[in-house]
Amino acid sequence: MSLISSADAQRAAARVMARCDALAEISATAGQLTRVYLSPEHLRANACVGEWMRAAGMAVWQDAVGNICGRYEAECADAPALLLGSHLDTVRNAGRYDGMLGVVSAIEIVQFLHQHQLRLPLAIEIIGFGDEEGTRFGITLLGSRGVTGNWPSTWLAQADENGVTVSEALSLAGLDGQKIAQAARRTEDIAAYLELHIEQGPCLEQAELALGVVTAINGARRLNCTFTGQAGHAGTVPMAQRKDALTATAEWMVAIEASTARHHPQLVATVGSLHCAPGAANVIPGEVRLTLDVRGPEDEALAALLADLLAQGQAIAEQRGVRFSTEEYYCTHATACDVVLQNALTRAVSAVQGRSLSLPSGAGHDAMAIAERWPVGMLFVRCAGGISHHPAEAVDEDDVALALQAWAQAVSELASTLAS
Repeated sequence: MSLISSADAQRAAARVMARCDALAEISATAGQLTRVYLSPEHLRANACVGEWMRAAGMAVWQDAVGNICGRYEAECADAPALLLGSHLDTVRNAGRYDGMLGVVSAIEIVQFLHQHQLRLPLAIEIIGFGDEEGTRFGITLLGSRGVTGNWPSTWLAQADENGVTVSEALSLAGLDGQKIAQAARRTEDIAAYLELHIEQGPCLEQAELALGVVTAINGARRLNCTFTGQAGHAGTVPMAQRKDALTATAEWMVAIEASTARHHPQLVATVGSLHCAPGAANVIPGEVRLTLDVRGPEDEALAALLADLLAQGQAIAEQRGVRFSTEEYYCTHATACDVVLQNALTRAVSAVQGRSLSLPSGAGHDAMAIAERWPVGMLFVRCAGGISHHPAEAVDEDDVALALQAWAQAVSELASTLAS
């Protein structure tokens, strides 16, 4: 049975929705939601969330990297903590639930414990991470990497589009770039990390389920690719004698779609940008530059897919008499969610909605960074149409109520099992 009754969960869900609305009003752009790391809006959001944490009986602080943190003590002082959280920054012109839903939902769990004067064997800590999206500085997970201690000092010199460096932004926010290490937590202080998040995809909606349990966060590889042929007059070069870089590219793109579907249903590949030169209606394309993004929940399967796709690109180029080259510029490994945490979440989800669906996350999360030091688990909440990073992002209040019930049950169970 969940710690929170259905009626209590409905009331809590209404508060969650209202608080997500309130946070959506803290934006750098009128009529849109844009809130980037260390901006005045970020600091205002931290202050707002900090007040909600205090009202829920938590001790509150902002750490050295700009995360807002709260702690609700355990039955015994100085016990390790079960860490709950997500991020408070956004992309530009964002939706109002990506990140924020996880933070305010966690506060509701603590609020319930506080109202009923309940303490668990583990403390509950909540973090609103300052930067997951990487919108301002082009580097991601600054908040969560500060907590793990894996925060490269070279990041201090990274500048935003206005030339403001991370170091300068920290100073403007009242923080000190030379003290980032103070945000790092000791391994023994945290037992595990749980994150509630909107799915950002259509799988739960297609399954007609409100909640799902994440098995892994997809690894990703990104490459810049080029087909180089020979530009020529569109009217004078016979078809059989052309070295058309664009037709080679088009053939490869179709092969990417078909081959990825054959490899595994949880692997995805995307050609996200395409630049054709010289780009004139009466000139055969001599060069095409494109990007390839491949993702999947298992590194070995992802590597096999990528090797296959690149081999096909090379074969197409040779057949058409053009050159094919690639350069990888981004690589993240798949992050497996902890089995013990998955099982607890699955039991909780099954209890409140009858059955549970296990699925990978195609998007990155702060849990990726946290998993380098602690076990992580994730609960997904259905979002309308699978739409995210867009103002149309939406969740249903009844789904949030179910999520709170499952979340509370999993937190209560894990606080007992992980403390023993």
